[in-house]
Amino acid sequence: MQYKCALTIAGSDSVGGAGVQADIKTMSALGVYAASAITAITVQNTCGVYDIESLRPEIVGGQIRAVMSDINPIAVKIGMVNDAATIHAIADALKEYPTTAVIIDPVMVSTSGYRLMQEDALCIFRNELMPLASLLTPNVPEAEILADMKINNVDDMDRAASIICQEANCDVLIKGGHLEGGTKTDILYHDSKRVAKYEAKTVDTRNTHGTGCTLSSAITAHIALGYNMADAIRLAKEYLYKALEAGKDVEIGKGHGPVNHFFEPKRMEAKRR
Repeated sequence: MQYKCALTIAGSDSVGGAGVQADIKTMSALGVYAASAITAITVQNTCGVYDIESLRPEIVGGQIRAVMSDINPIAVKIGMVNDAATIHAIADALKEYPTTAVIIDPVMVSTSGYRLMQEDALCIFRNELMPLASLLTPNVPEAEILADMKINNVDDMDRAASIICQEANCDVLIKGGHLEGGTKTDILYHDSKRVAKYEAKTVDTRNTHGTGCTLSSAITAHIALGYNMADAIRLAKEYLYKALEAGKDVEIGKGHGPVNHFFEPKRMEAKRR
């Protein structure tokens, strides 16, 4: 007997609403056993990010190998990676386990404007980490960086997704949450063509801290549970919407609070090998 396992590779959020903490909460709430490899320690709360201390690259790579060689996660989510040396260490470790599905949330800048990926790391990210991805999940500002263009509407999202998809040679989900409007639209591209469009009503809340981390880790969890990519994204979107709704009126902190990850937790079931 064995649990369905997933690994998150991400930074630690001291307030617990984003990063590796949000990933573990999400995966656990969806009935998946969550392992973690921490890339950096952030000094942050609901009001912003104030400082970052990266872990030594060999420690990051060591965490990944220790988990992968022992519990054999079905899917891996990669979140915040701060520097080029860490990205290189992650890529080197994951290349040893090429059959694992890899979901990358390219976290580059915090909501408060703090740069989370160093300038010289972007080239290494493109050349070493992106080729390992099964799915990239950039938000609008991140997609603007990756596609080198401005995004003002869904048509722009389409053009950016096609550009990124061609470069990365993997599925690309651009999240439209930063665009104004009563409906939020995400688009999924495969082989440089749009294959799905996901729409949801905008939830009226300031509790949006960690929504990107939550969505990407929910996708990873559903992949670990055996769903295909399109269904994993659809179910993850439903989970995030319900988590936003369940936590929209709760006050945690003085800024942007977290979603309610445990609005309806699933039992973690063990399956025969």
